[in-house]
Amino acid sequence: MRRRLSMLLMSLAGLAIVYVVGNQWVFAQQRGSNAVTRVAAVPSEKGGQDIFGAYEVVAGWPKKLSTIPGHQGWTFGAGQSVFAESPDRIYVVQRGELPEIQRPQARKLSDLGPSIAFPIGRLPWRDATTASPPGNGGSGQPAEGGMEAWARTNKMGVDARWEHCVLVFDGQGNLLPETANWMQWDASLQRPHFIAISPYDPDKSVWLIDDHKHVIYKFSHDGKTKLLTIGTYGVPGADDTHFNRPTYMDWLPDGSFVVADGYNGTRVAKFDKNGKFLMAWGEKGSNQNDTRPGYFNNVHGIAVDPKTRRVFVNDRGNHRAQVFDENGKFLDSWRFGDPPSDVHMFNITSDGFLWAADRGTNRILKYDLNGNFMYSWGTWGDFPGGMWGVHGMSVDQDGNFYVAEVDNGGAQKYRPRAGANPAFLVGKPIRSAWK
Repeated sequence: MRRRLSMLLMSLAGLAIVYVVGNQWVFAQQRGSNAVTRVAAVPSEKGGQDIFGAYEVVAGWPKKLSTIPGHQGWTFGAGQSVFAESPDRIYVVQRGELPEIQRPQARKLSDLGPSIAFPIGRLPWRDATTASPPGNGGSGQPAEGGMEAWARTNKMGVDARWEHCVLVFDGQGNLLPETANWMQWDASLQRPHFIAISPYDPDKSVWLIDDHKHVIYKFSHDGKTKLLTIGTYGVPGADDTHFNRPTYMDWLPDGSFVVADGYNGTRVAKFDKNGKFLMAWGEKGSNQNDTRPGYFNNVHGIAVDPKTRRVFVNDRGNHRAQVFDENGKFLDSWRFGDPPSDVHMFNITSDGFLWAADRGTNRILKYDLNGNFMYSWGTWGDFPGGMWGVHGMSVDQDGNFYVAEVDNGGAQKYRPRAGANPAFLVGKPIRSAWK
């Protein structure tokens, strides 16, 4: 009996080993001491190297701002947020416009030191987030005086223009005419940070967060009318009528919503569907390594799992996600990794996974809702498809993926590659009251 069992075990050891990676089967055939494995976004592809994961970049989307009459010579400023309402209607938030400048020829900078040349081939050469207004952008910095801080070393109209903070594009990258409706709000904005529509709102009202002015706006779908302001314009705080540089928001199925508050705030605030304050939770934590539940440093990202109503909070300063029930009871936490990891935000998709954007590694990360790492993709660069400073991301109903980048500036669009493994694609968006 023992001999028969031993022979069976030896036979099994010689068979192919089957692994599961995400939802993809990967076969490893044992050939002596060598194992041949294949993990590819497109399993049937010959050649290639998955530079952009399961996607191909849609080069030239959106079309250049310089093609708009009166905007010759200008390009996109720091890309703060993107929201795909549909494949033919995509909102992009940016911090004004920057001069369109051709990449200069590399030259030696002997005044800085020997053997130094700039720009370096294949690397980005202008950081849109430091070039775009306002100043005082980081965590812990005051919002007040942000435009003045930027103007100390820059001149409006020369180094930047405060126009087109909210843009609306079609699927081909054309700027839609209704963008003109949004331009009326440019003057009152100082640092627009996030834009989205609640998936549970049949009217499709548009929500916009301005972190420097400490307010959240609700607009009509066409951008013509401001319907609601939550927070006190220009005044920081931490109560039912004040925020301290809020960053992101997400909705529960009943229309209530939670707000990450924020760059300088250290809490999550919850409101009913009409914008009435309900509650808040969170305490000021230390930076980098705080493990205490409910203590935050830079609350920079938030997402709701509609099935369980759990609230996932990006405790950015501590490189972790914290998970709560809808009333602020702590449930779980996990770290995204040590620096250079710097996760800026995350979304929960309809298939029940959490996708995070890591500005530090320029990767898009996939986790299950228990924090288990599944997959990542992305590469650094300012060429089409390269990423630098992803600060917002969205998916439309056709599976096209969009990012807004503070460092590269503007936004990009990626389409799924033919034959791509669905496990490597960012899941479809959550939609309930509208499609």
